[in-house]
Amino acid sequence: MGYNAKAKRLSNDKPLRIMVIGAHPDDCDLRAGGVAALWAAAGHKVLFMAATNGQSGHHCDGLSKVVQRRMGEAKAAAAVIGIESKVLPIPCGQMEPTLVNRWQFIRAIREFAPDLILTHRPNDYHPDHRYTSQLVADSSYLVRVPYNAPEVPALDYSPIIAYVVDDFRKPLPFEPDVVISIDDTIDKKMEMVHRHTSQMYEWVPWTEGTLDQVPKDEAGRKKFLWERWSCVSSSVADKYRKQLIARYGARKGKAVKYAEAFEGCEYGATLGPAEIARLFEGM
Repeated sequence: MGYNAKAKRLSNDKPLRIMVIGAHPDDCDLRAGGVAALWAAAGHKVLFMAATNGQSGHHCDGLSKVVQRRMGEAKAAAAVIGIESKVLPIPCGQMEPTLVNRWQFIRAIREFAPDLILTHRPNDYHPDHRYTSQLVADSSYLVRVPYNAPEVPALDYSPIIAYVVDDFRKPLPFEPDVVISIDDTIDKKMEMVHRHTSQMYEWVPWTEGTLDQVPKDEAGRKKFLWERWSCVSSSVADKYRKQLIARYGARKGKAVKYAEAFEGCEYGATLGPAEIARLFEGM
């Protein structure tokens, strides 16, 4: 464990507390919505926290309307599987690893007291993603230091931190420590993503020049969504097939269609075999 990180003993009797920190209001759903649904169904506590307010994620809505829409979408998506939603008031597109932002992260982490934090890796195309990752790392030790952000009592342990999957190869490629089948929850994951209307059916198609191809009816939109976004999870299953076979056995591992993957971070408590067994128990 780095810097003498004090781990919390993961109880078999108490619900786990899982905190997913994405840069934007839809990031958590896209990268961890499937396992979040599994955790929620098992009775564990899950919080999706967006580090920014999403204000830059639209091409025509006014600033206040965009922020309110995206906060509402995040809340509606979380409600699909019965988890908590939190959006920090940091402007989207303006994320920086400042002391003020670090204090916001420290306070939020302490308030939820997670066993596990999932977040982006520090190498990513989007500065909001990179700096969200850095702020989690910068907070990993200081959540235990009482005189940093003293308004909220310090934790007496270091949460485990892990990265969500990405395809970036430089300077280092993603190397998963655990790959989980989400075949049983892919429908719920896509239903959560569907709730992010401003992104899936407006902003992203506009940036791609395909806005005229978005159906107007809900059934058509869901079909459109599956065709364009289910690959986020199917590509993980295909890419890490060996890990799925090692976890589930040859027959089941080869049959998995959708998966999510996570890589342990060197900061915080260690994500070792015992921790993986408890955090992903029954999955």
